[in-house]
Amino acid sequence: MRKIIKRNEPIALSNWKRHNPNGHYPDLSHVERQAIRDSCLKEQYYLCAYCCQRIDDKNSHNEHIQAQSVAPNQMLNFHNIVASCNQSKQCGDAHGSKTIPLTPLMDECETELKFYISGEVKGITTRATDTIKILNLGNGNKALINKRKQLLDALIFMHSESPEELQLLDDELLQILMEEINQPQDGQLSAFAPILQNILRQFLKK
Repeated sequence: MRKIIKRNEPIALSNWKRHNPNGHYPDLSHVERQAIRDSCLKEQYYLCAYCCQRIDDKNSHNEHIQAQSVAPNQMLNFHNIVASCNQSKQCGDAHGSKTIPLTPLMDECETELKFYISGEVKGITTRATDTIKILNLGNGNKALINKRKQLLDALIFMHSESPEELQLLDDELLQILMEEINQPQDGQLSAFAPILQNILRQFLKK
């Protein structure tokens, strides 16, 4: 995950809430829902809030971190909404109405999940492990692990390194590589860029 810094809600949502003080999320039109998604995509640099694969307005949906059925008073709170991929049995689709103990709105989402070049992920804390299971981000999702591995390798090679050579880089080169990977292009980050950042931070600590 990558920590999401929520900004002001879109004007279309503010206007709708002003004219519909007793309204609910299901009452929103396509216009307001699209405005929410566009704002979330920009905040997230076009990465899924949970798995960090690339998304756009066609293959994503508005995801309530606190489910609407569990926290109806939060269904129109923009700070409770992120953009999730549409992958079946993963991320937003897997979430349902369960409570997510470690969310992408928390600083710790970048430190309590430990990723590997192999594409695998482990939770450092109990809540991280529970979150991996709830969102189906771990070993039970071989397709996601393989996708992570392939795109991590491609991202590494894009920056003129090989996966095997990463651990041999000195701290200065690792820092430069992290800065390059964390630099958006046209407002977008590369797929799984935060995952590679997570791995590089581990190498820096050695």
